[in-house]
This record gives sequence, C-alpha cells and structure tokens, in this order.
Amino acid sequence: MTRLGIHEHNVPIVAYSLHIEVGVGFPWFGLCSSDFMKGPVAVEDVNVTFEDQQKINKFARNTSRVTELKNEIEAKKKSLQNLQDASDDLMMLDDDALLIPYQIGNVFVSHSQEETQEMLEAAKEALEQEVRGLEERVSAIQQVLGDLKVQLYAKFGNNINLEADES
Repeated sequence: MTRLGIHEHNVPIVAYSLHIEVGVGFPWFGLCSSDFMKGPVAVEDVNVTFEDQQKINKFARNTSRVTELKNEIEAKKKSLQNLQDASDDLMMLDDDALLIPYQIGNVFVSHSQEETQEMLEAAKEALEQEVRGLEERVSAIQQVLGDLKVQLYAKFGNNINLEADES
C-alpha cells in the first residue's frame, strides 16, 4: 500500500509498506549469499516512512564517514611513527655541527641538529592533536550511530541489519 502526503515545505512524501524477510535486512547493510540459504523465513509487513528512510540514510552516511576517519587516523599514525623514527635516528647522531636537511613542502632546508629536533617535536605534537581531534569526531559519530541503531531496531527489529559486514 502506498500513501502520498505533502510535507510542511510542500515536498511530496511517499509512505509505503514494505515486505522484508526476517534475518535478511536491507540489501545495502551486510547482505550476503549465505543469507539466502537459511531456509524459510517469516515475512512481516513493515511500514517504512520518510523519516525512517532519512534515519537509514543518515546511518549509512555516518558509517561511511567513520570508515573514512579511521583510515585517515591510521595514515596520520603512520606519519607520526615516521616522525618518531626520524627523531630517534637524529638523537643517535654524534656530530652536533652536522646540518640536517628537513623537508618543508617540496624544499629541503638544512638546520642544526637541535633546530631539526625541535621542528620534529613540533610536527609530532601537531599531528598528535590532529589524531585526537579525529578520534573525538569518530566517537561523536559512533554515539549518533548508536542512537540511530536503537531507534531503527526498535521499529524494525530483526527486519533490518545494521551491523558491519566483516568480510
């Protein structure tokens, strides 16, 4: 059954009923071929409203954003490890008069060992701050995802699969 309505901003809204197989969920949330081999499953009539669809879309966008942020955190942690390795190697140098090339953008600038060590420490601190900021964003998004999961599972129960596919 399909019902049409008008939103307060004169935007048409379509509310529709949807038959979803229990245990299978929506195709974009972890559906795999083994789900079809589970045998007969119960079919329930679930009404998916415009607001429900908005919540599902928001969940999908936020899940994707968390994945992107986690990848960015990993890349920054690798850069941080590289800076730490460079700092350790620099400490092992015996010659204090030796000028150390330090890359700034596309240019290498020679500095004393002490200046280079200070620049490395400043770069590490800036990178650590960026990582902390990204981790805070991931935490905030995961809180939103948790809230959306509660709301969506409360309405759809086992008819929706919001768990990440770990394949």
